[in-house]
Amino acid sequence: MTSSASLDTLRLIATPEGCEISLRTAGPVARARAWMLDFFIRLAVWIVLITVLGYLNKLGAGLMMVSAFALEWFYPVLFEVLWRGRTPGKRAFGLAVVHDDGTPVGWGASFVRNTLRWIDFMPMAYAAGFTCMLLNREGKRLGDLAAGTLVVHTDAPDKNGRETPPEDAEAPPFPLTPDEQRALIEYGRRAGRLTTARAEELA
Repeated sequence: MTSSASLDTLRLIATPEGCEISLRTAGPVARARAWMLDFFIRLAVWIVLITVLGYLNKLGAGLMMVSAFALEWFYPVLFEVLWRGRTPGKRAFGLAVVHDDGTPVGWGASFVRNTLRWIDFMPMAYAAGFTCMLLNREGKRLGDLAAGTLVVHTDAPDKNGRETPPEDAEAPPFPLTPDEQRALIEYGRRAGRLTTARAEELA
């Protein structure tokens, strides 16, 4: 019988500090559901804009073209960077975009992966992107390969069955580097299996 870990497509990342982070990559179906929700959100916004800007004649037509461009190209980039890798669709289905090393996605990577969506869409209905996702075990489309990003589940348990930390966890009193964040997350996951003395020593 196949283990749940194999079915969950876990990716294990070893950090320089000796910690190990597990990420569960998202497959085509989960990503398609998130994309559809984002599509209907953009469509609803577009319908409202057409209704409002339609009264402005030529000015309205120009503003509609600018709005259509912004919705298509900047909607995913802004949400992915400002919402920790999640558009509204990804957030609703517990997905997020991260760098290959598990760190939060930045402006450059998000811009690259979303700019290349037009290649993933070819020849139609994201056929190239879907084929690419099936050919690599991490479910990456061409944009992800170029940007060095992954789409992962954020609400899934890790390989030992423990839930990920809640989103409303208290923030540290000072900024932490990505390496420090990874070290703290891994410590939190392992602390329950350590003796009190060993946990205090590591802390």
